[in-house]
Amino acid sequence: MRLDKFLKVSRIIKRRTVAKDFAENERVMVNGRIAKPSTEIKKGDILTLRIGDRETVFEVLDIKENIKASEARNLYRIIE
Repeated sequence: MRLDKFLKVSRIIKRRTVAKDFAENERVMVNGRIAKPSTEIKKGDILTLRIGDRETVFEVLDIKENIKASEARNLYRIIE
C-alpha cells in the first residue's frame, strides 16, 4: 500500500492530500529513509513523522484497504 494511503486509512493523518504534502516536504521517513508519497508500506515498517518540533515513531502492524475508524488504531503501534 502507498504511504499516503496508509497514513489516511490508519487515521494517523485525516486526509490523503495532507499525507501527500507531508511526504513531499520530507516530513515522513520509512525505516530511516525520507519517503515519497508512493513509497510502498508493508508490515513491520517503521514510520517517523515530523510534526513541528515533535517526532512520532510508528510501527506498521497490519495493512488493510478499508477499515472502520474504531479499528484503525490496530494498524499501527506508537513506539515513541
